Amino acid sequence: MTADKTARSSHNGFNGLGIAPGLLDAIDRLKFTEPTPIQQQSIPIALEGKDIIAIAQTGTGKTLAYCIPMIQRLAQIKGRALVIAPTRELAIQVDEALRTVGRSLGLRTTVLIGGTSQVNQLRSLERKPRIIVATPGRLIDHLEQRNVRLADIRMLVLDEADRMLDMGFAPQINRILAAIPKERQMMLFSATIPKEIMTLARREMKLPIHVEVAPSGTAPDEIVQEMFFVEKGAKTQLLDVILARYLGPVLVFTRTKHGARKLAREVRSMEHAAAEIHSNRSLPQRREALDGFKSGKYRVLVATDVASRGIDVSGIELVVNYDLPTNTEDYVHRIGRTGRAGHSGRSVSFATLDQKQDVKNIERLIRTDLPASELPALPPRRRQVPLTKPPGSDRPARRRSSAQRPSKKSSRPHRHSGRISPGGRKRRK
Repeated sequence: MTADKTARSSHNGFNGLGIAPGLLDAIDRLKFTEPTPIQQQSIPIALEGKDIIAIAQTGTGKTLAYCIPMIQRLAQIKGRALVIAPTRELAIQVDEALRTVGRSLGLRTTVLIGGTSQVNQLRSLERKPRIIVATPGRLIDHLEQRNVRLADIRMLVLDEADRMLDMGFAPQINRILAAIPKERQMMLFSATIPKEIMTLARREMKLPIHVEVAPSGTAPDEIVQEMFFVEKGAKTQLLDVILARYLGPVLVFTRTKHGARKLAREVRSMEHAAAEIHSNRSLPQRREALDGFKSGKYRVLVATDVASRGIDVSGIELVVNYDLPTNTEDYVHRIGRTGRAGHSGRSVSFATLDQKQDVKNIERLIRTDLPASELPALPPRRRQVPLTKPPGSDRPARRRSSAQRPSKKSSRPHRHSGRISPGGRKRRK
């Protein structure tokens, strides 16, 4: 066998999808040997320039399913590409995937997200990136300030489109679409396909091809799902038992940012290293928490739905729904953080007795019954650790202004009676 044939055989399943040799070499260096089902079905269609509606569960490799054809098509056509993601973390993850695959080809990208300097983003835009990855709000900011024009966009991807609409980004998405030429390729990736998605597709896409590797809303077969009915006040003790039962990395979801902050403190009182991710945390703090979770510095990560998109961590043993999600569809996104790329995983959900209808709604969505497990013996509630700054929030203490600092003379009694104070009011005797 010649050296060239040996190199070609190493590409395995990716070799028959129409991918250019340079990209195949990049994929080979990344040790990707077999495409996932969503990649195998989407890449050939996207390479033809056709519009796609792709329904795939979280963790199935959908990012590379559009990144690979996007990079290849931009080498063949003029113009640029735009990827819209619902959260900062997901936007960063997409950019990392693009740069990893396209680095050897000289690909230039930029990320436009909140929580980072607009000045640095403007400098990045001046370097004429071929691909822009953005969250809707920050992209609108740059459009309003005329920092960016979208008249040369030839490829558009809406990643986790269902989540963007759930988060109320429909007006921003419509404004962005109005600024992009009608002659474009549009790819829409989503874990569920609510009617709003189909309305958007009918209005904005040209004969889109549907790619569905699993029915909309279904959960991966590799994930074992468990449900407990428990009183609201006993959830923390139940979590204590669950964390003792499973020893690997655990991702815990709460409904509110206040709940995430409080629960992270409770978990630390159980002597587990824990960090939190929610919308009140700055981008550096969120990245520190996520990087620490990946490295093993934190065993438990407590997150809200808004901040959880983009949590791309392999090897998460358990996902805990401490609170059931407000939107039923978010259940699929949550548990999809475990059992990624064909590996096994487990999810445990806590529900109160008055949430039986919410559980039925989830069962209807995933087309699976969630039998209730017997509640284990619960330990006494642990004593909470003193409130401290969350990990990653250490900053130099802000110096108080002179107006805030107590005066050295303030402790002395005033002896002037009848004098006019600096404010112009007469002091009483």
